[in-house]
Amino acid sequence: MGEAAAVVVAVNGERYEAVGVDPSTTLLEFLRTRTPVRGPKLGCGEGGCGACVVVVSKYDAAADEVTSFSASSCLTLLGSLQHCAVTTSEGIGNLRNGFHPVQRRLAGFHASQCGFCTPGMCVSIFSALANADRGGQSPPPPPGFSRLTAAEAEKAVSGNLCRCTGYRPIVDACKSFAADVDLEDLGLNAFWKKKGDADVSKLPAYSGDAGSVAAFPEFLKSEIRSSVGGAVTSDGWFHPRSVEEFNRLFDSNLFDEMSVKIVASNTGSGVYKDQDLHDKYINISQIPELSAVNRSSKGIEIGSVVSISKAIEILSDGDAVFKKIANHLSKVASPFIRNTATLGGNIIMAQRLSFPSDIATVLLAAGSTVTFQLGSKRMCLTLEDFLKQLPCDHRTLLVSISIPDWGSDDDITFETFRAAPRPLGNAVSYVNSAFLARSSVDAASGSHLIEDVCLAFGAFGAKHAIRARKVEEFLKGKLVSAPVILEAVRLLKGGVSPAEGTTHPEYRISLAVSYLFRFLSSLSNGLDEPENAIAPNSSYTNGTANGNGSAESSPEQHSKVDSSGLPIKSRQEMIFSDEYKPVGKPIEKAGAELQASGEAVYVDDIPAPKDCLYGAFIYSTHPHAHIKGVNFRSALASQKVITFITAKDIPTGGENIGSCFPNLGDEALFADQVSEFAGQNIGVVIAETQKYAYMAAKQAVIEYSTENLPPPILTVEDAVQHNSYFQVPPFLAPKPIGDFNQAMSEADHKIIDGEVKLESQYYFYMETQTALAIPDEDNCITIYVSSQIPEVTQNTVARCLGVPYHNLRRPVRMYLDRKTDMIMAGGRHPMKVKYTVGFKSDGKIMALHLDLGINAGISPDVSPAMPAAIVGALKKYNWGALAFDIKLCKTNLSSKSAMRAPGDAQGSFIAEAIVEHIASALSVDTNAIRRKNLHDFESLKVFYGASAGEASTYSLVTIFDKLASSPEYQQRAAMIERFNGSNKWKKRGISCVPITYDVRLRPTPGKVSIMNDGSIAVEVGGVEIGQGLWTKVKQMTAFALGELCDDGSEGLLDKIRVIQADSLSMIQGGFTGGSTSSETSCEAVRKSCAVLVERLKPIKEKAGTLPWKSLIAQASMASVQLTEHAYWTPDPTFITYLNYGAAISEVEVDVLTGATTILRSDLVYDCGQSLNPAVDLGQVEGAFVQGVGFFTNEEYATNSDGLVIHDGTWTYKIPTVDTIPKQFNVELINSARDHKRVLSSKASGEPPLLLASSVHCAMREAIRAARKEFAGAVGTGPAGGSPLTFQMDVPATMPVVKELCGLDVVERYLESFPAKA
Repeated sequence: MGEAAAVVVAVNGERYEAVGVDPSTTLLEFLRTRTPVRGPKLGCGEGGCGACVVVVSKYDAAADEVTSFSASSCLTLLGSLQHCAVTTSEGIGNLRNGFHPVQRRLAGFHASQCGFCTPGMCVSIFSALANADRGGQSPPPPPGFSRLTAAEAEKAVSGNLCRCTGYRPIVDACKSFAADVDLEDLGLNAFWKKKGDADVSKLPAYSGDAGSVAAFPEFLKSEIRSSVGGAVTSDGWFHPRSVEEFNRLFDSNLFDEMSVKIVASNTGSGVYKDQDLHDKYINISQIPELSAVNRSSKGIEIGSVVSISKAIEILSDGDAVFKKIANHLSKVASPFIRNTATLGGNIIMAQRLSFPSDIATVLLAAGSTVTFQLGSKRMCLTLEDFLKQLPCDHRTLLVSISIPDWGSDDDITFETFRAAPRPLGNAVSYVNSAFLARSSVDAASGSHLIEDVCLAFGAFGAKHAIRARKVEEFLKGKLVSAPVILEAVRLLKGGVSPAEGTTHPEYRISLAVSYLFRFLSSLSNGLDEPENAIAPNSSYTNGTANGNGSAESSPEQHSKVDSSGLPIKSRQEMIFSDEYKPVGKPIEKAGAELQASGEAVYVDDIPAPKDCLYGAFIYSTHPHAHIKGVNFRSALASQKVITFITAKDIPTGGENIGSCFPNLGDEALFADQVSEFAGQNIGVVIAETQKYAYMAAKQAVIEYSTENLPPPILTVEDAVQHNSYFQVPPFLAPKPIGDFNQAMSEADHKIIDGEVKLESQYYFYMETQTALAIPDEDNCITIYVSSQIPEVTQNTVARCLGVPYHNLRRPVRMYLDRKTDMIMAGGRHPMKVKYTVGFKSDGKIMALHLDLGINAGISPDVSPAMPAAIVGALKKYNWGALAFDIKLCKTNLSSKSAMRAPGDAQGSFIAEAIVEHIASALSVDTNAIRRKNLHDFESLKVFYGASAGEASTYSLVTIFDKLASSPEYQQRAAMIERFNGSNKWKKRGISCVPITYDVRLRPTPGKVSIMNDGSIAVEVGGVEIGQGLWTKVKQMTAFALGELCDDGSEGLLDKIRVIQADSLSMIQGGFTGGSTSSETSCEAVRKSCAVLVERLKPIKEKAGTLPWKSLIAQASMASVQLTEHAYWTPDPTFITYLNYGAAISEVEVDVLTGATTILRSDLVYDCGQSLNPAVDLGQVEGAFVQGVGFFTNEEYATNSDGLVIHDGTWTYKIPTVDTIPKQFNVELINSARDHKRVLSSKASGEPPLLLASSVHCAMREAIRAARKEFAGAVGTGPAGGSPLTFQMDVPATMPVVKELCGLDVVERYLESFPAKA
């Protein structure tokens, strides 16, 4: 085996020798703890977010060839990277050596907000450029561009998650490199001012150098050449070079099966997490036979450790069947996972662990066989038989997969399908299927006669992919017709049965039916109904036109014009003002380039102090139980526990407090004897590394008892039954309006029992909760924490410790893994609403009564503020009289807390649900009801009081009319009607939603200090979390000091640095939230600057023209105080104001799958006089997309104990680049000036999130069209009434949409044909 050797890798060109590193160390862990690199981040630990992506390069000495690919460093094990080179975002470009064009363009297109995902985005884009420019056959691109196409550019970041930007600017930055892009189509950027000025010469120059930037180091090449055939083991790692050597290893008794892990790429650990540490690894990727590829007339044999990306490349070069397999494989996982994940690993997971594999299903349908070795025996089986075997053991070595060549005969039809929450992959399928048929066309009927057929289905909840044998037998020899398909569908429903516990079982069966129908209808002549194709709107055409200008409505035809594959386009409109420059300018966000290079420092990037220890939470999995004890299993990880801290360890005089909101209530840090919710922290395990702490926490065994405890209260209904409530303090309670009973008596119509439910939403900040505590002198502790409220954190820690003392006296760092964060952190408030509403025949609403049950969880947190926020956003319409009964329910769940637009997001949606119900009851257009019930200024004052402000600032009616009453909107609505009339299986909907958002100004401190050299340091109470607060503060500082500058204020921008204040230097910092922290911080800074200007003016006036630096030097000599700390408080007559906006969204719903594509969204938002239009645009787009997640695809699921089970990127799906609107237009309007606001500006952080309900409302319209089409198929809606009135809750995920369209529409459609075709 050779002697053990340390792993040698190059990181950004530097040589590193990994001596004494734990065998289970990942590349990410090594980079972040053993090198200065901080660009790759831990976002999920599952390969599901892209925050840790790096470029890995390997050198083949024999071929003298370097291959490079992007990879997920959180899954890649260091031990498998001997003599590899790694390039991180810092290696691509950095502050010292200059930023790369990718980084500069990301910054210039305003494509970074919190910046945590940006280094990963940068590497993914860079890798896509390198790959495109490596394929040197095509003609060279024009100067400044790459060989990348615009379509490839959109897919480059398809595996990267971003919670802030809404992706549009990231896509534009990436597309700016594409040779086929029209630069005029790209959005707002710092390189040209208006569309007409777009020119590649203005962009940071790109010379196709991606390959040379990540060049393979020569020193590593020499080491590789001299070590060929040398050492093949390193600490705990074994690298057999043949199948025989692999078997000898197993026979050597070096391992027990529990502690050894066999790996090729380790991506499987992203799905099936390691439950303990391993101390020995066998790397099979070095066995040449397993990476061999053999082509012959019979087909292609692919070695089991060939990566999925390589398999796609090989298959793309084949006939039609191979190409279709390749196309399907490109929707599996994400680019950086496909680059390393192996074909064989995927098949083995499907066989051994019931992984819902797409690859297994597709290869099964293509008639594949597998070759595997068990000890000295080599066997060959069909993939079907291999999957059916008992789960294979660790010694089974999959050698290769063989796919037969079906030729390119016309008699072969091969199709594959998948339904998943995201079109471009990075999401497991609800169902996948693949069908292969040999058929001949029957001359008389024009339909196909099926000679042979293979129907494979997977991921529907069975152990593995299966063939629908009964259906296959039935179809053989049949001529395809409606009755034949109907019988096939009925047979299929008997054969596809999801196992107990599978989510959405009926939906999955319905999907299998839809796919079989889609496939067979393409072979039948009788189901093609020629219908007119029309363009959906001015931006996009849809429908496959044929010679006579008509199109087919068969589902097969429609799947060819897949709207989810449309390119992303956008338009931004805004007005720039020079009045207060540089305030009002769309300048780049401060620090964006540092974020792109990975050099911006986050809490977990602060280097660990000497002797630092690491913590991980152990949480309860029971909602209400006595905790009898906590023990640790006998495991390798358990040996790493240094200590375990619980409530008993809180110092005398300290309190068991983990969080507190002043005047609202506290939450315990530890469950003390009784666990009160599943996910409650029981204790913290302390270990030498973060990984050891995570792994040790998994070994905890908690003993529970429910003796003498009442059952847990988990739902609003439970809480009402047990009278379990929190009180809302009177100063926070919303006030009713008018006389409900009187107004109700005047109504012509009433809806008595309307209902709607909204589920929770998890924050999914990219950086999970993290803190570093360092003991300081004089018994003090310095804490670095990812908090928006440093002051409250300080108070909470002080109360918890009671005395400034702690027994470990060593630094401790905690960085929550994603699963723990998702389980413990709570989220948006779920709620159940019942409403009674009265209205006139003309649609005028007279009165509304709400019964609102809010699930607050175990502690008050910010929940007492929810009712006012919900009612505040609901009041956007004039309800006549408004009454409510609001219950804040205390339940045995994690505390729900403030999430972007807390309460307002739900309130605004509830208003829309009620208005849509009224429109449906009156059979009128919803917009007519909306418009009729918008406030005039008089009723606005009644509903909002002082917040209404001046009449001149009430812009909502104007905005709504601009959108909903425009000729373009009417035209689009008519086109949708025509589209729906001529398309059975795709339906479109359009909706226009107005919003009103009340914000509050809060007192805020600010401090400005001018250094002797003229540079300026600024501190504010607000925390920069990506919302551009520091950028606006910089602009305001330059504006406020600008009158002292001869060359104008813009020259000061580069001299200003905003630094994060700590809780001692900036007391009364308040909290960052509520959308007004940026403007109040600006006002505090302006106040400080005003004092400094007064102090410096006499010197300036005396000297006349004087450069800034000289002015400060003279002031310093004259002992002028050059620092000023101000505390700004709002005018008592102007503490709140209203924000307005409206959005039109147009969607397309696939009636067969429930998939929704947002074709277009047009947002108009009143930003006042924007302090920075680029920052505000980013806030509007980002908030909207986060709202789309809440309303449509983020499914927050818990088990029967209330424990979160959608606890990672595998199960919880935030929006990705492929789920945002295909046409994304934003207009920022400048409403009337108001001197009471900060330079007439308005908030932008949270209000635009409410606009996303326009997508939900448009989906409802599309579903309504489907229900109309198949009126018999859906019966009445869940809430009773006509098929066109139905309850549609939040989120409206694919299963929900499909269920509302009708789970049995295919059967109903087929039954409408005569029994004999």
